[in-house]
Amino acid sequence: MLVHLVEPGAWRAALDSGWLRPRSLADEGFVHLSTPEQVHLPAARLFPGRRDLVLLVVDPDRLAAPVRWEPGVPGDPASVRFPHCHGPLPTSAVVAVVPYRPPVPDVLPAPGDALGRALALALSLRTRRAAEVRDVSGGVAVLDPAFPHSRDDNRLLLPRPVDADTVEATATGVAADAGWPHLAATLAGPGAAGVAAELAGRGWQVDELLVMARPATPPPAGRRAEVVDQREVHDLWERSWRRSLPASEPDRDEVVAQLVGREHRTDRVVAVTDLAVREEGRVVSAGQLRVDGATAAFESMNTDPGARGRGHGDAVLAAALDRAADAGCDLVVLEAHAADWPRHWYTRRGFVPVGSVRECSAQAGGTSTDSSR
Repeated sequence: MLVHLVEPGAWRAALDSGWLRPRSLADEGFVHLSTPEQVHLPAARLFPGRRDLVLLVVDPDRLAAPVRWEPGVPGDPASVRFPHCHGPLPTSAVVAVVPYRPPVPDVLPAPGDALGRALALALSLRTRRAAEVRDVSGGVAVLDPAFPHSRDDNRLLLPRPVDADTVEATATGVAADAGWPHLAATLAGPGAAGVAAELAGRGWQVDELLVMARPATPPPAGRRAEVVDQREVHDLWERSWRRSLPASEPDRDEVVAQLVGREHRTDRVVAVTDLAVREEGRVVSAGQLRVDGATAAFESMNTDPGARGRGHGDAVLAAALDRAADAGCDLVVLEAHAADWPRHWYTRRGFVPVGSVRECSAQAGGTSTDSSR
C-alpha cells in the first residue's frame, strides 16, 4: 500500500472530478506518495502540527500513471526513496480514507479487506464531519453541540481494543464535560463482542450491526430510482423518525428536526447522492449512496409502510449500484441490524456479512436507551 496526505477540502473536490491533481503535479510533474512508514516526513515538513488532515490509502495496482521511486527533498534522509506518481491520482485508486491524527497509529486496510474498508469509511466519516474530535483510549470521541440529540454525532468511536471499565468511564467523563444526556460508543476492535456483553450486563443497550458488502456491479436492466435534492426526502425521513420515536419522547419535534437536519453535513466530506421513488409526486421510498474513493456505502434505505411490496427498494438499490460503478467503486458496504429482517433482504440482493460492530448506549444517569439514532 501507498499513502498520500491531503487536506479534506482537496479530497472532497477530487471526488467530484474523479481525480486528485495537487500543485506538485503541475510544478514537479508528479503526485507525492509515501509508504505508511515514511508519511511522517512530508507531514512534518508540509503540515507541522496539523491533525485535521486525511490519509489516502492507495492501491498502486489501480494507478494508470507510472510510479517511480525517487529521492525526496533536501532534509530528507539521503538513502530514502519516495514513490512518485507521474500523473493525476484517480479517486478509484483510493481504497480507504482515514483521519491523520499523529501520534496515534493509523489502521490502514488492504485493498482486499472488505471489513477493514467498511469500518474505515464508517468511522472516518463520523470523525471527519465532527465539529470536535478528542483522543480517548481506544479511539476518539466525536462531538457536535449543534445536534445534541444525535447519538451518531456525539459518541465514542473505538476501533482499538478497550475494556468495559474504560468505555464506561470515558463515556461518562466526556458526557459530563460536553453535556450529553446519553452515553454512546461504537465498538469495532478485537474483543468488541465480549466488552459489549459486559456493558449489557451493566444496563447498557447493545445492538449488533452486521457489516455487509458486495461488489459494485449494477444489477440487470430494470427500473431505477431518480436522483433528487436531499430536501425532497426530508418529509419521508420525518415520517419515519416520528414512527420510531415514542409519543412520550421529550422534545420530540426538536429531536426529529435535528435527526433530519444533521444529514446535509455528510456531503461536505464524501460524495452523497440521494435516490428516490415517487408515487403521485410524493417521495415514498429513498436511499443514499456515499462515495469515498473506491468504497461506497449504501445508507438510509426507507420506504413508507403503505408503499412496500412494490419493488421501490430494488429500484433505489439498483440506482445506487449503478452510480457506485460509474464512480469507479469496486465495493459497496452497509450496516444492518443483526436481529432485524432487512439483513435478509440485502442478502438476497448479493450482500454478504463480513463482520460486525456493536453500538452501545445508556442514559447519562445509567439506564439503557435507544442507540439507533
